[in-house]
Amino acid sequence: MVRVSAPNGGGRRGGQGGSGGRFDPDPSLRFSAQEIQDLLIAWLALGFAFAIFFAGGGNRAISLLTGNPTEFVVALVVSLLTAGIGFLLHELGHKVAAVRYGNIAAFRADYNMLFLAIMSAFLGFIFAAPGAVHHRGRITERQHGLIALAGPAVNLVLTVVFVPIWLLGAAAGVDVLALIGSRGLAINLFLAAFNMIPFGALDGKTIIGWSKVVWALVFLPSVAVTVYVVFVLGIGF
Repeated sequence: MVRVSAPNGGGRRGGQGGSGGRFDPDPSLRFSAQEIQDLLIAWLALGFAFAIFFAGGGNRAISLLTGNPTEFVVALVVSLLTAGIGFLLHELGHKVAAVRYGNIAAFRADYNMLFLAIMSAFLGFIFAAPGAVHHRGRITERQHGLIALAGPAVNLVLTVVFVPIWLLGAAAGVDVLALIGSRGLAINLFLAAFNMIPFGALDGKTIIGWSKVVWALVFLPSVAVTVYVVFVLGIGF
């Protein structure tokens, strides 16, 4: 998710005030202490939420944690390396693209939404919106669209990275490695397809506003592959 502020500091779709929302006035790929803290907390919170979700909800996660804590730790590590990495690199994709076009950009975690992600996981489903990259500066409509596209594009690249990990783990009989690969593949396919939906604050709305052709060329194949891999083949879930 990406949010843009006007060059004079006024928000077109928001932007956070206060010390937590201030930007370093240098449009370079730097990370403030606040941003590093937000990235770390978002990564850990999402890993924890997805570990609970994949355990089958709160009651099963608690039973697993008390009965077999080692297995829960493994589930947490798998979630951090798949869902956590997928979400964070998605947001960093937005930041890198925004900086590439001369914008000042920073990730800001949404702590209310991170709490909701953990609570929803306890109930047996997952709703995750860890935060957004806020950027400001003068950009064209095309550049705005490309900044939005960068997030889903990163997730699609990650699917290519996770496929050989999955195949190697399966071939070598290393269950944890196969699980990391298959789950990373499924989650990143889902993230790419979901974020391309042209609705609300999702990236797809910005992209389709810039180019319907680009949106269709990314969204339709992403949905088709996601449905086939996740729902037909049952990989990763």
